[in-house]
Amino acid sequence: MRNALDVLEERGFVEQITHREELRELLDKEQVTFYIGFDATAPSLTLGHMVPIMSALHLYRAGHRPIMLTGGGTTMVGDPSGRTEMRKLLSPETIQANVERFHQQFSRFFNFADGSAVLANNADWLLDLNFMQFVREIGRHFSVNRMLAMEAYKSRLEAGLTFLEFSYLLVQSYDFLELFRRYNCRLQLGGNDQWSNILGGCELVRRAEDASVYGLTLRLLTTAAGTKMGKTAKGTIWLDPERTSPYEFYQYLRNVDDADVGDLLAMLTFLPMEEVRRLASLEGSEINKAKELLAFEVTKFVHGEEEAMKAQEAARAVFGGGATHESMPSTTLPQTLFASGMDIVTLLTEVKLAATRSEARRLVEQGGITLGPERVESIDRVVTLQDFDGSELVIRKGKKVYHRVVVQ
Repeated sequence: MRNALDVLEERGFVEQITHREELRELLDKEQVTFYIGFDATAPSLTLGHMVPIMSALHLYRAGHRPIMLTGGGTTMVGDPSGRTEMRKLLSPETIQANVERFHQQFSRFFNFADGSAVLANNADWLLDLNFMQFVREIGRHFSVNRMLAMEAYKSRLEAGLTFLEFSYLLVQSYDFLELFRRYNCRLQLGGNDQWSNILGGCELVRRAEDASVYGLTLRLLTTAAGTKMGKTAKGTIWLDPERTSPYEFYQYLRNVDDADVGDLLAMLTFLPMEEVRRLASLEGSEINKAKELLAFEVTKFVHGEEEAMKAQEAARAVFGGGATHESMPSTTLPQTLFASGMDIVTLLTEVKLAATRSEARRLVEQGGITLGPERVESIDRVVTLQDFDGSELVIRKGKKVYHRVVVQ
């Protein structure tokens, strides 16, 4: 079997490693327990989280043991990395609800029942810490001068940095020490913005336990243009189907830029790299075959094959001839609203194709809205029951966003 680190590097996951050759040798010699932490700042994982999840799965498939760690404790503090201001503090109840949802989503990808993977929550050891004992045992290993030189803190000094946020490095580093003691965890993975925090954890374990441990950072999911991937005009692409439907999830991936297809196939699917390179080399209209495969494979992995097939059928129906499909994002409205007509601006905001009335007006004025086969030419356009095909009306925004309005 190939070394798992070679696989991660070939597929484009790896940004930085603390001791590459030592880690590679360790992964060859024995089963390595590793962890990735996820602060519970939202009610669902996102498309961006698929990069650490997939990297963990490659290691898992190679026989190593993942610890999927949720931050029930660290979320109480809030990571200052990449932030220009302090994070909004969440209530303990909200954090716990988010943790439970993360656990459900992780369980789709890993087998926690047989012990081959571990599900952990750092609230179990952080929330009951004795402050004086913690600062004596842990705080003495950290240099304030070095912490202030870290980018996560240095960039915040003028704007203001609270002691709460300043303590984040210590509590996250303590996670690594605790997991080493509990599970002999030897490796931490995280996003490239976590490099300082990961180094802190590695150094703490070495000083407190005189043990060799390792850190590895992963590429953040970005477009070829360098912008963060997984965001749309409507918001974040969530793994929760109640927040982002399988159809919308599929469509987002189906519509990525040509330049991003190769990277996404490598990082978000298990297709062999020979096939990834072949698909990424397609040109012109042929690249759409690669995009369709990307969208299907990732949607199947996250939502199951049935939902992926429904999303693919819906997309082909819409793009193939304007047909509708029940999997298309839709809004049901009372028929009475259209008896005397609803103006197009109100309708666009009602079905959330526009966040504001001014945005809706701008979309219409720029020729970006189509009702069925007809482009809307004026903001004075009134939609009545006569515009519906039976009980349905398909609205298209731009070239790629479709929404079905159903009256009852």
